[in-house]
Amino acid sequence: MSATLSLAAVLAESARRYPQRIAVVDGASRVSYDSLWQEALEVAGALRDLGVRPGDRVALQCPNTVDFPRAYYGILALGAVVVPVHLLLTAPEVAYTLRDSGARVLICHVAVAATGTGAAALAGIPVVAPSDLTGAAPLRSYASRDPSDPAVVLYTSGTTGQPKGAVLTHLNLVLNATVNVFDANDARSTDVVLGCLPLFHTFGQTVGMNGTFRLGATLVMLARFTGAAALEVMVREGVDVFHGVPTMYLALLDAAASHGELPRLRLCISGGASLPVPVLERFNAAFSTSIYEGYGLSETSPTATTNQPDFGTLAGTVGHAVWGVEVEVARAEVDDRIELLPPGSLGEIVVRGHNVFAGYLNRPSDTALAVVDGWFRTGDLGTRDPSGRVTIVDRKKDIVIRGGFNVYPREVEEVLARHPAVAQVAVIGVPDPVHGEEICAVVVASSPLLADELVAWSQSRLGRHKYPRQVHFVDSLPLGPSHKVLKRELRRSVVSQRASSIGVTDT
Repeated sequence: MSATLSLAAVLAESARRYPQRIAVVDGASRVSYDSLWQEALEVAGALRDLGVRPGDRVALQCPNTVDFPRAYYGILALGAVVVPVHLLLTAPEVAYTLRDSGARVLICHVAVAATGTGAAALAGIPVVAPSDLTGAAPLRSYASRDPSDPAVVLYTSGTTGQPKGAVLTHLNLVLNATVNVFDANDARSTDVVLGCLPLFHTFGQTVGMNGTFRLGATLVMLARFTGAAALEVMVREGVDVFHGVPTMYLALLDAAASHGELPRLRLCISGGASLPVPVLERFNAAFSTSIYEGYGLSETSPTATTNQPDFGTLAGTVGHAVWGVEVEVARAEVDDRIELLPPGSLGEIVVRGHNVFAGYLNRPSDTALAVVDGWFRTGDLGTRDPSGRVTIVDRKKDIVIRGGFNVYPREVEEVLARHPAVAQVAVIGVPDPVHGEEICAVVVASSPLLADELVAWSQSRLGRHKYPRQVHFVDSLPLGPSHKVLKRELRRSVVSQRASSIGVTDT
């Protein structure tokens, strides 16, 4: 008999070891490990009664409430595969995820019921609320799975085409959660962790939720993040561990200026986008703590490197590879093989180890381009010093990271190109002090068009993190010899002329 492993064991084992310990704080609600696990087994029973079977995919669209882990681990307990759904998408975008993943059913929280119900109708699958999945006869325990079986399919915005489902195995996710809390960070079972990162996102899901439950620590939910709300909750609940993207650290700094008591943060981890060194220094000073910046992608479960206590921290870098993972720099211009470069060289960051995903769902050609000679090609450019410390320098391709969320330029361009007054359009990321990068549409108009008109038009057709807040009009787009738009040149031009560009702020 082959070995078995399930991500569901992360919750099941903590329920066995620490049954009365508080797993989740959600407002006034405090849920013990034993209660959360029993509720997850009821969800598994209800899904079984709906005809879901081991290996089936179940979509989950839910904000950061206790309903998320209850449903997430219920799906896993049944032996099914979780497909987390981004909360900022429109109904047609959610429907694409449902169809592409082959989801059997959508579990949709009441807070996003309008979008989820519309998407499920478009995809032709049933939709149920978390409250519909209570009271069923629970499973006795979780279904056994092979370590290489899919556990979660995360839809990731690559750089071309439509979003792809990155298939993460039970081994990927169990090991990444374990390595994060037992090797990479000074995490403790007494930790009280703020769960403000979206749980549908790989960072919040693995480092936040799964890591916390692997330890038997406590996760304090915050469904809607603001700096003031986060400070209030952290002080009230005694939170001492914070995981966030750079925009969250900026928001906390802004809120701290007018907030009396500040939380005593023992451990802070940043990821999702590059953290400006001045922000890191200001935060460390204001909160008397140390931020450990890391790096990873959906395809690497996510953590690949992080600044670690064992190696010391260095601001502006993303630290060393985590336990059991190799991170190297390869020649970026060579696509069909991996040519590793000597320390100090600039090239493409490549990753090999237990954290590398099983491939893109039903996309073998995309998988073959991404995993070469056993290494995952990240598309990010960086360096690695002789000690193994990694610095990210730039992105090989044109992906835009707004507030920690990846956005495809091409996906946005294809929507904007449908506007009758748009002749040509290129979408780029421009530096933004709040979101890290902002979405900017550079447009050649075929008839009179105002920036406000185009933004409003795109707002109803793209998720809130995707539509452009800035529109820049030009007579023509710069083209290279092969008639491809020179986005690097475009970026330089737009940034230098930003005083004359039209910006629209999201409200």
